[in-house]
Amino acid sequence: MNISKLHYISQGTTPEAHLENIQQACIHGAELVQLRLKNESKNILLKTAQKAREITAQFQTRLIINDFYKIAKEVKADGVHLGKTDASPTIAREFLGNYYLVGGTANTLQDCEALIKKGVDYIGLGPFKFTKTKENLSPVLGLKGYQAIIDELKTETPIIAIGGITLADVPEIMSTGVHGIAISGEITRNFRSLSSFNKILQTPASQEQIWKPKKD
Repeated sequence: MNISKLHYISQGTTPEAHLENIQQACIHGAELVQLRLKNESKNILLKTAQKAREITAQFQTRLIINDFYKIAKEVKADGVHLGKTDASPTIAREFLGNYYLVGGTANTLQDCEALIKKGVDYIGLGPFKFTKTKENLSPVLGLKGYQAIIDELKTETPIIAIGGITLADVPEIMSTGVHGIAISGEITRNFRSLSSFNKILQTPASQEQIWKPKKD
Protein backbone atom coordinates (compact mmCIF):
# COMPACT_ATOMS: atom_id res chain seq x y z
CA MET A 1 0.00 0.00 0.00
CA ASN A 2 1.25 3.46 -0.85
CA ILE A 3 0.08 6.33 1.35
CA SER A 4 0.91 9.91 0.34
CA LYS A 5 3.99 11.25 2.10
CA LEU A 6 2.52 14.74 2.41
CA HIS A 7 -0.88 15.38 3.99
CA TYR A 8 -2.29 18.91 3.94
CA ILE A 9 -4.70 19.54 6.81
CA SER A 10 -7.16 22.34 6.12
CA GLN A 11 -7.30 25.53 8.14
CA GLY A 12 -9.61 28.53 8.11
CA THR A 13 -11.89 30.62 10.29
CA THR A 14 -14.95 29.76 8.17
CA PRO A 15 -16.03 26.75 6.05
CA GLU A 16 -15.49 28.94 2.95
CA ALA A 17 -11.90 29.65 4.04
CA HIS A 18 -11.26 25.91 4.44
CA LEU A 19 -12.54 25.31 0.90
CA GLU A 20 -10.45 28.15 -0.52
CA ASN A 21 -7.36 26.73 1.20
CA ILE A 22 -8.10 23.21 -0.03
CA GLN A 23 -8.41 24.56 -3.58
CA GLN A 24 -5.08 26.39 -3.25
CA ALA A 25 -3.43 23.24 -1.92
CA CYS A 26 -4.77 21.26 -4.91
CA ILE A 27 -3.62 23.92 -7.37
CA HIS A 28 -0.12 23.77 -5.87
CA GLY A 29 0.17 19.99 -6.14
CA ALA A 30 -1.26 18.42 -2.97
CA GLU A 31 -1.85 14.68 -3.38
CA LEU A 32 -3.92 14.34 -0.22
CA VAL A 33 -5.89 16.87 1.81
CA GLN A 34 -7.79 16.42 5.02
CA LEU A 35 -10.88 18.50 5.73
CA ARG A 36 -10.58 19.33 9.42
CA LEU A 37 -13.59 21.44 10.26
CA LYS A 38 -14.30 21.81 13.95
CA ASN A 39 -17.28 23.18 15.91
CA GLU A 40 -19.71 23.24 13.01
CA SER A 41 -23.10 21.56 12.64
CA LYS A 42 -23.31 18.24 10.79
CA ASN A 43 -25.30 19.99 8.07
CA ILE A 44 -22.58 22.59 7.43
CA LEU A 45 -19.93 19.90 7.63
CA LEU A 46 -21.74 17.76 5.05
CA LYS A 47 -22.18 20.68 2.65
CA THR A 48 -18.53 21.69 3.06
CA ALA A 49 -17.38 18.11 2.55
CA GLN A 50 -19.45 17.86 -0.65
CA LYS A 51 -17.81 21.02 -2.00
CA ALA A 52 -14.37 19.79 -0.91
CA ARG A 53 -15.00 16.56 -2.83
CA GLU A 54 -15.93 18.55 -5.96
CA ILE A 55 -12.69 20.54 -5.70
CA THR A 56 -10.42 17.57 -5.01
CA ALA A 57 -12.05 15.47 -7.76
CA GLN A 58 -11.06 18.07 -10.36
CA PHE A 59 -7.41 17.68 -9.35
CA GLN A 60 -7.52 13.92 -8.63
CA THR A 61 -6.44 14.75 -5.11
CA ARG A 62 -7.39 12.40 -2.31
CA LEU A 63 -9.80 13.75 0.29
CA ILE A 64 -9.82 12.60 3.91
CA ILE A 65 -12.57 13.75 6.27
CA ASN A 66 -11.60 14.39 9.88
CA ASP A 67 -13.75 12.61 12.51
CA PHE A 68 -16.96 11.91 10.57
CA TYR A 69 -16.73 8.55 8.82
CA LYS A 70 -20.41 8.54 7.76
CA ILE A 71 -19.94 11.88 5.99
CA ALA A 72 -16.77 10.49 4.36
CA LYS A 73 -18.89 7.75 2.80
CA GLU A 74 -21.76 10.04 1.88
CA VAL A 75 -19.56 12.40 -0.12
CA LYS A 76 -17.45 9.53 -1.52
CA ALA A 77 -14.26 10.86 0.04
CA ASP A 78 -11.16 8.65 0.06
CA GLY A 79 -11.13 8.06 3.79
CA VAL A 80 -11.49 9.28 7.34
CA HIS A 81 -9.05 10.38 10.02
CA LEU A 82 -10.13 9.57 13.57
CA GLY A 83 -8.93 11.41 16.66
CA LYS A 84 -8.47 9.68 20.00
CA THR A 85 -11.95 10.63 21.19
CA ASP A 86 -13.68 9.80 17.90
CA ALA A 87 -15.23 6.51 16.81
CA SER A 88 -13.10 3.37 16.90
CA PRO A 89 -11.27 2.61 13.63
CA THR A 90 -12.84 -0.86 13.81
CA ILE A 91 -16.36 0.61 13.65
CA ALA A 92 -15.37 3.01 10.87
CA ARG A 93 -13.83 0.16 8.87
CA GLU A 94 -16.95 -1.96 9.27
CA PHE A 95 -19.07 0.91 7.95
CA LEU A 96 -16.74 2.04 5.16
CA GLY A 97 -15.30 -1.23 3.94
CA ASN A 98 -11.78 -1.71 2.62
CA TYR A 99 -11.76 0.80 -0.22
CA TYR A 100 -11.57 3.74 2.18
CA LEU A 101 -8.48 4.85 4.06
CA VAL A 102 -8.86 4.82 7.84
CA GLY A 103 -6.24 6.80 9.77
CA GLY A 104 -5.90 7.42 13.48
CA THR A 105 -4.22 9.88 15.84
CA ALA A 106 -1.53 8.72 18.27
CA ASN A 107 0.66 10.45 20.85
CA THR A 108 2.43 7.45 22.40
CA LEU A 109 3.82 4.02 21.61
CA GLN A 110 0.77 2.45 23.28
CA ASP A 111 -1.58 4.53 21.09
CA CYS A 112 0.26 3.29 17.98
CA GLU A 113 0.08 -0.34 19.07
CA ALA A 114 -3.66 -0.04 19.75
CA LEU A 115 -4.29 1.52 16.32
CA ILE A 116 -2.24 -1.14 14.53
CA LYS A 117 -4.34 -3.85 16.22
CA LYS A 118 -7.45 -2.07 14.96
CA GLY A 119 -6.15 -2.22 11.38
CA VAL A 120 -5.64 1.46 10.51
CA ASP A 121 -4.05 2.30 7.16
CA TYR A 122 -1.82 4.99 8.64
CA ILE A 123 -1.09 6.68 11.96
CA GLY A 124 -0.81 10.44 12.51
CA LEU A 125 1.76 10.60 15.33
CA GLY A 126 2.49 13.82 17.16
CA PRO A 127 2.92 16.50 18.09
CA PHE A 128 6.44 17.03 16.80
CA LYS A 129 6.55 20.38 18.57
CA PHE A 130 4.21 23.03 19.91
CA THR A 131 1.39 23.99 17.57
CA LYS A 132 -1.47 26.46 17.95
CA THR A 133 -3.67 24.38 15.62
CA LYS A 134 -4.65 21.98 18.35
CA GLU A 135 -6.17 22.62 21.77
CA ASN A 136 -5.25 20.38 24.74
CA LEU A 137 -1.91 19.51 23.16
CA SER A 138 -0.25 16.25 24.19
CA PRO A 139 3.44 16.29 25.27
CA VAL A 140 5.70 17.08 22.31
CA LEU A 141 7.66 14.14 20.91
CA GLY A 142 10.58 15.80 19.14
CA LEU A 143 13.03 13.79 17.05
CA LYS A 144 13.99 11.50 19.92
CA GLY A 145 10.35 10.64 20.60
CA TYR A 146 9.73 9.64 17.00
CA GLN A 147 12.96 7.65 16.82
CA ALA A 148 12.16 5.71 20.00
CA ILE A 149 8.61 4.87 18.88
CA ILE A 150 9.64 3.88 15.33
CA ASP A 151 12.46 1.66 16.65
CA GLU A 152 10.13 -0.05 19.10
CA LEU A 153 7.17 -0.50 16.73
CA LYS A 154 8.96 -2.01 13.73
CA THR A 155 5.69 -1.69 11.83
CA GLU A 156 4.82 -1.50 8.15
CA THR A 157 1.87 0.77 8.98
CA PRO A 158 2.87 4.22 7.67
CA ILE A 159 3.60 6.75 10.42
CA ILE A 160 2.83 10.37 9.53
CA ALA A 161 4.51 13.01 11.70
CA ILE A 162 2.38 16.01 12.65
CA GLY A 163 2.49 19.13 14.79
CA GLY A 164 4.19 22.45 14.08
CA ILE A 165 6.46 21.03 11.36
CA THR A 166 8.31 23.50 9.13
CA LEU A 167 10.22 22.93 5.89
CA ALA A 168 13.53 23.02 7.74
CA ASP A 169 12.41 20.19 10.06
CA VAL A 170 11.58 17.71 7.30
CA PRO A 171 14.99 16.09 6.55
CA GLU A 172 15.63 15.28 10.22
CA ILE A 173 12.08 14.04 10.82
CA MET A 174 12.24 11.76 7.79
CA SER A 175 15.57 10.37 9.01
CA THR A 176 13.77 8.86 12.03
CA GLY A 177 12.00 6.43 9.71
CA VAL A 178 8.54 8.01 9.59
CA HIS A 179 6.70 7.54 6.30
CA GLY A 180 5.66 11.16 5.81
CA ILE A 181 4.41 14.39 7.32
CA ALA A 182 1.15 16.28 7.82
CA ILE A 183 1.27 20.06 7.49
CA SER A 184 -1.31 22.70 8.23
CA GLY A 185 -0.04 26.16 9.19
CA GLU A 186 3.20 26.25 7.20
CA ILE A 187 1.43 25.45 3.91
CA THR A 188 -1.61 27.64 4.62
CA ARG A 189 0.74 30.61 5.11
CA ASN A 190 2.41 29.93 1.76
CA PHE A 191 0.92 27.42 -0.67
CA ARG A 192 3.98 27.74 -2.89
CA SER A 193 5.89 25.89 -0.17
CA LEU A 194 4.00 22.73 -1.20
CA SER A 195 6.37 22.08 -4.09
CA SER A 196 9.35 22.51 -1.72
CA PHE A 197 7.86 19.97 0.70
CA ASN A 198 7.20 17.58 -2.21
CA LYS A 199 10.77 18.01 -3.43
CA ILE A 200 12.28 17.20 -0.03
CA LEU A 201 9.96 14.22 0.36
CA GLN A 202 10.89 13.12 -3.17
CA THR A 203 7.26 12.75 -4.14
CA PRO A 204 6.78 14.59 -7.42
CA ALA A 205 3.41 16.32 -7.35
CA SER A 206 2.46 14.61 -10.61
CA GLN A 207 3.27 11.10 -9.39
CA GLU A 208 0.13 9.05 -8.94
CA GLN A 209 0.03 7.35 -5.56
CA ILE A 210 -1.04 3.72 -5.77
CA TRP A 211 -3.23 2.48 -2.96
CA LYS A 212 -4.48 -1.06 -2.76
CA PRO A 213 -7.41 -1.77 -0.48
CA LYS A 214 -6.99 -4.25 2.35
CA LYS A 215 -8.01 -7.79 1.51
CA ASP A 216 -11.04 -9.17 3.31
